[in-house]
Amino acid sequence: MPDDFVIARNPDGDSTLPYLLRVPLPGRPVVLKARDTWPRTSKIYCHRVEEWPAEPEVVERVPVRSCERRGAAIDLVLDRGRENRSQLVMTTVRGGRQVIFWQSARTTKQARPTGAVPRARASGLRDLEIVVDTHERYAWRFSEQQATTSAGALVAGDYGVLRDGSLVATVERKGLDDLVSSLTSGKLRYQLADLAAVPRAAVVVEERYSRVLTLEHVRPAAVLERLAECQVRFPQVPVMFCETRKLAQEWTYRFLAAALVASEEEDHGVATITDLRDAPALEPAPPTPAEVRAWAALHGHVVSDRGRVPRAVVEAYVAAHAPGAPG
Repeated sequence: MPDDFVIARNPDGDSTLPYLLRVPLPGRPVVLKARDTWPRTSKIYCHRVEEWPAEPEVVERVPVRSCERRGAAIDLVLDRGRENRSQLVMTTVRGGRQVIFWQSARTTKQARPTGAVPRARASGLRDLEIVVDTHERYAWRFSEQQATTSAGALVAGDYGVLRDGSLVATVERKGLDDLVSSLTSGKLRYQLADLAAVPRAAVVVEERYSRVLTLEHVRPAAVLERLAECQVRFPQVPVMFCETRKLAQEWTYRFLAAALVASEEEDHGVATITDLRDAPALEPAPPTPAEVRAWAALHGHVVSDRGRVPRAVVEAYVAAHAPGAPG
């Protein structure tokens, strides 16, 4: 079960970041200080913390649905109805200084209101080197993209990118006939298993998905069924249908560029998180008045339905639920 997300006041009154965040990364919770308690209208600058206070003044404590690191970001989903999804992004600014920003989907949209897909370089890379598998026939040349190609033996896929000699992303290219043949023969499952062993991989089809419905020598339903089974078994390897060779080539170019950048961000994120201070274990959350009243009614304690619960009853509840307590 994920730990709780905790916001406390920063005991350092001279700091411009008045709040502390305890981020419950699985296996290693970390601590940050922040300017605000939630990124409502703009992203929030965060910074490292040397230590979590011994007796923190807790502002908010919220159960967590999920907290996962993905590359240079931590995706945080809280167990509440509103303001429940956010992301902590580790990046660099001018001069190479590492910074951490806390943002939500709303603040990200406000920062980029148009959300237009760039028409020039993919992921800002000036020249992307794409390795084309030596067995690929009539290979794409990426002549309309800012990329160069070289031939090489790939362990999986037809087009890939290398980093320090290792394959970090690859794309398997298929026409509709090849896709149908590999599905009906079972070959595609083995190919997907090889692709799944690469950090990032995909299959791109030079055809529309709707064209499967017009097949004559094989039942369209059987093809769609097997395709769905493959996607369920290998969800980390998407199968993308692109209408034309040109669009399939463009999609592959941008996928490989994004994957290469993500691989570099992954290392950056690991290094940044490793440098953060570990958060101490949390004490159990204090019981709610409703919980204490329900327990008191079962154990013969007289408590009014309204107002504050007597301290003695609360202490009795805590003692009864302490580790090792009888019953």
